[in-house]
Amino acid sequence: MSSRIAVAATAAFGADVLERLAARYEISAVLTRADAPAGRGRKPSASRAKESAQRLGIPVLEPERLEAGLEFGAPVVVVVAYGLIVPEDVLAERTWLNVHPSLLPRWRGAAPVERTLMAGDDETGVTIIRLVKQLDAGPIAAQERFAVAPDDDAGAVYAHAAELAVELLDQVLATPEPTFRDQEGDATYAHKISAEDRQLDLARPPRELVDHVRALSPHIGARAELRGRPLTIWRARVGDGGAFEPLEVQPAGKGRMAYEAWLRGLRT
Repeated sequence: MSSRIAVAATAAFGADVLERLAARYEISAVLTRADAPAGRGRKPSASRAKESAQRLGIPVLEPERLEAGLEFGAPVVVVVAYGLIVPEDVLAERTWLNVHPSLLPRWRGAAPVERTLMAGDDETGVTIIRLVKQLDAGPIAAQERFAVAPDDDAGAVYAHAAELAVELLDQVLATPEPTFRDQEGDATYAHKISAEDRQLDLARPPRELVDHVRALSPHIGARAELRGRPLTIWRARVGDGGAFEPLEVQPAGKGRMAYEAWLRGLRT
């Protein structure tokens, strides 16, 4: 299709794919969301994709809304973890390819990797679709699956997905006219992670709790009250006796530490 592309990305996964693409393609521009308040001070902060683009010397576009006639300098835009709806009149102006880290139509939506792990799925994948108005419903240009290991967290799955995404995009972009096929099967939806999703229900089965923890690590963190104290739990396992066993935790106002070290601190 083209060796010159634009990229629309905002979140960390998008930044990862952007950097991998920049090593292979000429990136004409990066379309990203405007700086937004972040952290305790709520100061305006650049997106991860913007930071990557600036480091790579790629022009950055930050429109609050997308309108027809916006110049990208490329006939193809690769969209990955961008976070804004692209209007139909803008879609009609060029080819928009969307990278989605799931086996569409399974896990359409904002948090496909997290919902994959929460559900205990033992495989996932990457799907390249043509972007359409409906959420993650476009026809498929390429798709490939990979296994999810029992101890993989979201960080590991996102990294694997980013690597595979670039391989699939190589295939699609090398084709003058990609072939698209409709998605098949019932869709499931990966809703955005909420504050309630972060709270562990310790009455649930241990394997489900571990899956929940790894779904939110290393970027969000699951929460629970243990020994009467609130903790963020970053790693856990099902112990030899079949019980839920935290491995790495973070008390309020402190850094991450081994769960055993935290327990020793309670005894002193």
